[in-house]
Amino acid sequence: MSSVNNPWVLFGVGALSLFLMNRRLRNKVMSRDEFGVAMSTKADENFGAFMAKFQLLPPPKTPQPLSGLTFAVKDIFDVEGYVTGFGNPDWARTHEAAKQTAPAVLALIEEGATCIGKTVMDEMAYSINGENKHYGTPTNPCAPSRIPGGSSSGSAVAVAAGLVDFALGTDTGGSVRVPAAFCGILGFRPSHGAVSTQGVIPMSQSFDTVGWFSRDPGILSRVGQVLLPLSHANSKKVGRIIIADDCFQYLTISSDRVTQIVIKSIEKLIGSQVITHANFGEYMSSKVPTLKPFIEECENHGGMIPSFAALSSAMRLLQRYEFKRNHEEWVNTTKPDLGPGILERVQAALDTTDDNIDLCHNIRSEMRAALSELLEDDGILIIPTAPGPPPELQTEGVWLENFRAKAFSALAIAGMSGSCQVTIPLGMHELCPVAVSFLARHGADFFLLETVQTMYGILQEQVALL
Repeated sequence: MSSVNNPWVLFGVGALSLFLMNRRLRNKVMSRDEFGVAMSTKADENFGAFMAKFQLLPPPKTPQPLSGLTFAVKDIFDVEGYVTGFGNPDWARTHEAAKQTAPAVLALIEEGATCIGKTVMDEMAYSINGENKHYGTPTNPCAPSRIPGGSSSGSAVAVAAGLVDFALGTDTGGSVRVPAAFCGILGFRPSHGAVSTQGVIPMSQSFDTVGWFSRDPGILSRVGQVLLPLSHANSKKVGRIIIADDCFQYLTISSDRVTQIVIKSIEKLIGSQVITHANFGEYMSSKVPTLKPFIEECENHGGMIPSFAALSSAMRLLQRYEFKRNHEEWVNTTKPDLGPGILERVQAALDTTDDNIDLCHNIRSEMRAALSELLEDDGILIIPTAPGPPPELQTEGVWLENFRAKAFSALAIAGMSGSCQVTIPLGMHELCPVAVSFLARHGADFFLLETVQTMYGILQEQVALL
């Protein structure tokens, strides 16, 4: 069925997309909404978030779980009648319009939500910066001079700017968690395999997940009730909170600025008896024996904790290998115009061999078992989402690569274990958003979402007291 005949499609504005791609925040008067997010006073401001605007309307039914809510989708999801652009014009030029809409998108529409468009993303989903040389960089509503984070940049910006109630992104290495942190909103990466990735361009199947953003923990949870399988339901109350102290060594701001908010909130809501501290790097070293060869290679890795650097290295190797298998033929045939950073990463992927790939799969299995043993059904691991505030726009060089390396060392915990993780905003520090992450074992998605919904209010109260 073509999009013209689809009753859910009210209108399309394909010709408008080039205009929307290059929108910038220029001399706007800013105000703050009830969540403390900077908002433009101009009603037509899109913050450069959208590739195309349209409406996919829900079927006429009695009120559904998502009735009245609007959402946007990253331009990695198939939407019937639209080319899935994958963040690159050469990809869009060499691919036809989708014949079907991705099941995750359809499920949300069926349950009452209205999709209003597709959002800008990093090329081939191969960055956590959010900068795109072809379509422009969506403006971070919280910090306009800084990157929004990627690769789900447009989706995060659309939510942060209040243009939609929630948005879909994908998270392979951190592409929901990081932009959520940088834009001051909630971002959820579900357990690997929990949400269908059918109709989503693959980046690296061992890590690809369909995640989502919201400014409201209740909406974040309602989306989960639609997308997550019932087998991930978990009505347990929090029994333990484990703060990974060594992970917070990477923060460029005082770790107390983050951990004390969490600790005080937990003490007030649950009690201090559930809080423990851990050296997570040592735990990994003891519980993930297959990681040892990578640790030996990373022992002199520029001040990085060897076990974290090793985990990130193993994840990056497997990610490159799978990206190569997915897209080598297209890259070599099309020779696409790729932006700085993306070009180098794609080339590194194409140069990857299958050496140690089996070891990487074994590490994934051991990491999942280790996290399940540590957290069981009622535990939450507290880690930083990113090592600091979002970098300035167009930051280049060694500093940015060092920032990315530190970010991936923590992001790889959920990536290599397949665990679920949520980014939670903790206000602003020196005009930049601050965030923390809660992580639960694989399959404990509902438990994690319920915990965040329960704790969010008290966390924000503690932020206000700073």
